[in-house]
Amino acid sequence: MKYSFTTKGHKNVTSKHKTTFEFTKDKDIGKAADCIIGVSSKVNLTDIPQKLRNAIKDDKSIITIHLETENADDKIIGYGHPDLTLDHPTDMVCRKSEYTCSRTLMIKADKAAVDLKRELIEDLKEDKALKVTIIVE
Repeated sequence: MKYSFTTKGHKNVTSKHKTTFEFTKDKDIGKAADCIIGVSSKVNLTDIPQKLRNAIKDDKSIITIHLETENADDKIIGYGHPDLTLDHPTDMVCRKSEYTCSRTLMIKADKAAVDLKRELIEDLKEDKALKVTIIVE
């Protein structure tokens, strides 16, 4: 199962966070928001189709996030969990840890913001479009 949506970069994307990366519906971020890689998201967690949401809530699910910009792409692999509520109105967070809250999309991710390809981050610093595809197996 897969689901795609678009977001975009922002001049203040720093991608320095060591344990998470995030997409938000917010249109503006400060430089301190070092985990946010995409702003002005067209969707939030509740917009993800129910069948996919159910799969994300399974701790046996492997979740792949595919990020694509004009000049680069990257893949991050993580896992689902039954405690994921997937109901935050603005934020989607992918975490290296096992921490869950209303903002969490996946846990035990193999990359955080700091680990993402620099070519991708350079595109995002220039406000370029970011296609996000969530694939659940």
